[in-house]
Amino acid sequence: MEETLTRSSDLVLLTGASGFVGAAVARALLRRGYKVRAMARASSPRTNLADLDAEIVVGDLLDRASLDRAMAGVARLCHVAADYRIWAPDPEEIVRNNLAGTRNLMEAALAAGVERIVYTSSVATLRPDPAGVADESRPAAPDQAVGAYKRSKVEAERMVERMVAERGLPAVIVLPSTPIGPRDVRPTPTGRIVVEAASGRMPAFVESGLNLVHVDDVAEGHVLALERGRIGERYILGGQDVSLRAMLATIARLAGRRAPTISLPRAPLFPLAWVNERMARLTGREPFLTLDGLRMAAHAMYFSSAKAQNELGYSARPYEAGLKDAIDWFRREGMIA
Repeated sequence: MEETLTRSSDLVLLTGASGFVGAAVARALLRRGYKVRAMARASSPRTNLADLDAEIVVGDLLDRASLDRAMAGVARLCHVAADYRIWAPDPEEIVRNNLAGTRNLMEAALAAGVERIVYTSSVATLRPDPAGVADESRPAAPDQAVGAYKRSKVEAERMVERMVAERGLPAVIVLPSTPIGPRDVRPTPTGRIVVEAASGRMPAFVESGLNLVHVDDVAEGHVLALERGRIGERYILGGQDVSLRAMLATIARLAGRRAPTISLPRAPLFPLAWVNERMARLTGREPFLTLDGLRMAAHAMYFSSAKAQNELGYSARPYEAGLKDAIDWFRREGMIA
């Protein structure tokens, strides 16, 4: 007799649970009463999982058998894991990890009959609006994305959309903007800016802008999308649009330092970024200044979360709260003197 596998409606498989956003999503799910099966690679640090009442399973997005095992009995899936690097010695590795990993997981979810999926994409898949604030109506094509990370997220998001349309994948897509806050263990590229600025090591900046959001608000947005999101729709999970100058001034105030006032043109920095990347290939350490980072700074990355607010009931606190929580956490971890 064929065994029938019973799926638990309150059991959520969460990928990327040991990471910055994933750990926040795990906590948000647990607060809402869900049971969490947190998947992490064998090599992933367990710092963010240490105090969680969650089932931990070892899996790898490039190992389909491990995904099938992790998916057993699961009715809901949150796919947060991603290769979130602006630079890598082999940029195509970022594309392979994010595209192939997402494909493997979505195939496993379809095979297992998962009923509801939240796929974590990024505002990197949208074209900035030079005239103002962009929303979900400005999807980018792969050749419009700057750098391997953004291109990988564009290609993966388009693939998920095709699977929704052609194969009935029950996925809702969320697009976080720039999360900040506690438990940024790596840290992320934005977290590195916070650490460097709060440590007094950023005396100058280039004029740019970004949308800052507390990581815990992004996590709540994931849960809202899981419960209320429309299949196949995309929702920006953002906070406030902030110039880089204002962000650094806020960090300086919170850290008790003087705000940087020197604004640098981008063009003369490209040779320095080139040298930094060549040095990184020798040292193996990710450079702070990169060519793609300078290219991205050409446009302010401002976004509207109105759709998520109207359809999901999403909201975000002021960006200063995220910066304060980030600085406090980095200090406790000894990353800021």
